[in-house]
Amino acid sequence: MNLAFAGFRHGHIFTLYNMAVDEKAVNIIGCFEENDAEREKVASEKGIEFNYKTYEELLDDGNVEVVAIGDYYGKRGRMVIEALKKGKHVICDKPICTELSELDEIEKLSEEKGLSVLCMLDLRYMKQVETVKQLIAGGVIGKVINVSFTGQHPLSYGSRPGWYFEEGKHGGTINDIAIHGIDLLRYLTGKNLTKVNCAKTWNAFADKEPAFRDCGQFMAEFEDVSVMADVSYASPQCRLMLPTYWDFYIWGKDGMIQFRLSEKVIHLYKNTHGEIECPGPESSMIRDFVNEINGTKTIMNTKDILQSQRQVLMIQKEAE
Repeated sequence: MNLAFAGFRHGHIFTLYNMAVDEKAVNIIGCFEENDAEREKVASEKGIEFNYKTYEELLDDGNVEVVAIGDYYGKRGRMVIEALKKGKHVICDKPICTELSELDEIEKLSEEKGLSVLCMLDLRYMKQVETVKQLIAGGVIGKVINVSFTGQHPLSYGSRPGWYFEEGKHGGTINDIAIHGIDLLRYLTGKNLTKVNCAKTWNAFADKEPAFRDCGQFMAEFEDVSVMADVSYASPQCRLMLPTYWDFYIWGKDGMIQFRLSEKVIHLYKNTHGEIECPGPESSMIRDFVNEINGTKTIMNTKDILQSQRQVLMIQKEAE
């Protein structure tokens, strides 16, 4: 599978680049970055070579089968649409886009052309996820009633990309962060968004950028499951992975499950507290992407991922 990268404006794309380098089924045939300063920085610090002068040149290359997109958030939707129109599969850093109208066109093109559009929603590959999914499906905690999660990040002002704070380029803290948690709870429970009870974004920690709404919270209903979340840029800058960085609580009629990214176990609370060691997933994000293109069953798929993007955008728009 021949893959070309377009945009290196967020550090997540380097994770995907390294995955692609290590995946035998993937052949990286080129890279493009429109911003001169960013291109020079990436070439110098990462040793990545850029062989396309324009995005159009990359898309017109008949050898490119897949485009990996990592430009700033507000630009991604247009880039995904352009790639699909040229018959390319797409894998994108999150979020895929910032507007529901863009997502409508992405879904339409993907379905019409039979093309895959996946996203770097890597929480599906946390060590605990498959075991949690089995516990829920097996009725170990009974019918799921409530879910609560936090996905708090440090603001990292000064090292976070400057475009975050430029009008029209970010697209909202809920869309930026909560997409991970929403996608994971959909995967674990099989439930979809039916109502946004309340959603709020506001400025609190980014005092140097008063227009940037760095905090985000919401309450919503996913069919018969009530969900509450905080995805604010509220964490202090800390070398340790704080417990509020992807911490999940799932309450059922007969018990509760708690797990977080900084641990390798599941905490199961029923009559007593137990810890369950987790083996982790057998697949990986990049391998699943290759498998979907080849028609093999995967942990994530295009239709499901686009539904996660749609539902988080609906919550973001409610907050606005």
